[in-house]
Amino acid sequence: MTPMRQPTLKLRALALIPVLLAAGCGFRLAGSGPLPAALARPYLELKDPYTDFSREFERQLAGAGAKLQPVRDGATASIEVTKDLVKQTTLAVSANNIPTLYELTYSVTFAVHGGGKELMAPQTINVLKDYSFEENSLLAKEHEADILRAQMARDLVAIAMHRLANLK
Repeated sequence: MTPMRQPTLKLRALALIPVLLAAGCGFRLAGSGPLPAALARPYLELKDPYTDFSREFERQLAGAGAKLQPVRDGATASIEVTKDLVKQTTLAVSANNIPTLYELTYSVTFAVHGGGKELMAPQTINVLKDYSFEENSLLAKEHEADILRAQMARDLVAIAMHRLANLK
């Protein structure tokens, strides 16, 4: 059994080398940057707490180490989401006047206030995605739109988190 363990340990050690090298050079996963001290205990004011963006934003803030405050008093900053809107536009229709191509636009506007001043002016972020529509597969296409909306919300949160991490 001892001869079998030595190659396994060597393989493990070899597999660990790239991880150590990446950590040593300062590599971090995208979106994993630390939040500034002003956002240690933020109050999150959401237009609608049940949207895809709102739920993902809360999750990402907590994952980044922010301790979300239930009330504005005692918070180090206030993040106000004033717009959280998904809009669907018809891009193309068939000869029978049935939509065949849609565009989803997900828009979010947020600002950050803290210490009696504006830390970040209102920022509007938009993400656009197109998807085709087939009347014969209505349920599948509705599910596809839901998946696209959730992915767009994750993309918007990643952009918002990046901007928050760069807050001075």
